[in-house]
Amino acid sequence: MPHRPRRAIPAADLIVLPGSKCVRADLAWLRDQGWEPVIRRHLRYGGKLIGLCGGFQMLGVSIHDPHGIEGPVGTSRGLDLFEMDTTLLPEKRLCEARGRLVIEDAGISGYEIHAGVTSGPALAHPACRLGSGPDGACSGDGQLLGTYLHGLFDTPEACSALLRWAGLDAPAHCDIEALREDRIEHLADAAESALDVDAIVGLLGRPGSR
Repeated sequence: MPHRPRRAIPAADLIVLPGSKCVRADLAWLRDQGWEPVIRRHLRYGGKLIGLCGGFQMLGVSIHDPHGIEGPVGTSRGLDLFEMDTTLLPEKRLCEARGRLVIEDAGISGYEIHAGVTSGPALAHPACRLGSGPDGACSGDGQLLGTYLHGLFDTPEACSALLRWAGLDAPAHCDIEALREDRIEHLADAAESALDVDAIVGLLGRPGSR
């Protein structure tokens, strides 16, 4: 994460800890910002928390990096919100995934990309069931959810289910895929209006052009 001055977390119903390429370093940064006690207070007052991929790993008891995958060899203390531990390994898991959330049995799709292997009793209560098997964890009190799945909010069904879980009574329907396609079309239109596309195509067609 980029270095920024300390800033308070605003009042929220839901906090999302996103993925990270340097989980231990980003967890140390989070603590340096003074956010760990704020997260615990958020949970004490009934707030919800989602950890995605690296953010999910942060919710455990510890994160081990015996091979120096993300930095110096060592172990970092996690937030200790899930009874589980993660070990970072050289082999990275990369795959597409589809399945169902435990929340409202909503359909989900996305992908996994991570170098960590997580184990512990918390995984006995998975957050979702993918084609490859159970994934992530949910807390018994219903306040915590963690998963390795990127794209958790991408299907309208899952997005609405998660927002209701977080406390929103009537979430608006949001089709992420349609929104993404619309933004791409806008970008293409802007590029076409600002550039001489015929000239560019002509240059690309010349012998020796790149």
